[in-house]
Amino acid sequence: MFRLSNLIGSVIEDKPERILDGSIAIWNFTNRCNLSCLHCYSKSTLDEVDTLTTQQIKKTILEMKANGVKFIIFSGGEPLTRKDLFEIADFCKDNGIVTYLSSNGLYFTSKNIQRIVDTFNYVGVSIDGDEPTHDYFRGLKGSFKETLKAVQMANATGAKVGIRYTITKDTLNSLEYIFKLAEDENIPKIYVSHLVYSGRGLDNLKMDLSKAQRRKAVEFILDKAFEYYETGRDIEIVTGNMEMDAVMFLNRFSEKYPEKKEAMRKRLVTWGGNSAGRKLLNINSEGDVRPDPFFPLTVGNIIKEDFGDVWQQGELLNQLRIHPRKQISGICATCKQLDICNGGSRARAYAITGDLWSEDPSCYLTQEERETI
Repeated sequence: MFRLSNLIGSVIEDKPERILDGSIAIWNFTNRCNLSCLHCYSKSTLDEVDTLTTQQIKKTILEMKANGVKFIIFSGGEPLTRKDLFEIADFCKDNGIVTYLSSNGLYFTSKNIQRIVDTFNYVGVSIDGDEPTHDYFRGLKGSFKETLKAVQMANATGAKVGIRYTITKDTLNSLEYIFKLAEDENIPKIYVSHLVYSGRGLDNLKMDLSKAQRRKAVEFILDKAFEYYETGRDIEIVTGNMEMDAVMFLNRFSEKYPEKKEAMRKRLVTWGGNSAGRKLLNINSEGDVRPDPFFPLTVGNIIKEDFGDVWQQGELLNQLRIHPRKQISGICATCKQLDICNGGSRARAYAITGDLWSEDPSCYLTQEERETI
């Protein structure tokens, strides 16, 4: 995740950098879901049966804690379809692990909303555009109205709430709408996710943006980030799955604050770009451990192995933990920004070429941007 709002404020104001003390796990606790989203990397359906037991999950949480996992993002499917979800989240809290909830919001009610926001440190709800766009993209007519109600209910409690928005050709025309919605509703965070070619996202490659469309979209997002900072608007912007955004951001930041360019570049190198297998991991609903949720290969399974044995060994993880990943070929081999983006998504590279170490095909940087520090 690229936390550009936090970077703008901390570097300009000479605040200590926000360092991730530990690893983040995105855990798909279930593959059951009440929607059928076009981009879903896990191809969730309502017919799924949960594989992992409560006790298996708790055992693994203790193993994760012992191996430096400090954050768990509760994902799915729709995580709230698990009846033991609050019990699991409370167990995380008891063991000092920060929990985030990633939900479609359709199971939020006036009766459980306070429990949700009291349990999770942050609640992210997916809205992928205006009403017709969202309903089409999520595969259920009427889902937009119910999801918006969920965001409003959660936001009214004063808890940290955010909109999660995936940008594709189907949702691109709603980009400005999403930001206007956050402004009108005073929602404190917007997370913009770029498409990764996995699951239904792989089946629907045609929905991905062209490089020209992506550049224009990222320029708009950067405009908003600087606008919010300069006007004192308290809306945090984060982008995900497109580490090249950081290079474009650095160029824009350098134009506005040239005296802070080196400080910002140092922060970005410390951030380190794509963190799959380094500071990020995924556990799916079958217990498979992957370097990120979209990754085409697994490194182990928590049902068959201790999490520590999986996470602390293996040639693939060793290769992914090289920073910067100089083994990547193509345009990355000579790119002077590799220490910032770390080569982008290995899942996208593999999906298009079958080679885990080829360039990320979605990189939209120009040759000049890649060659100029």
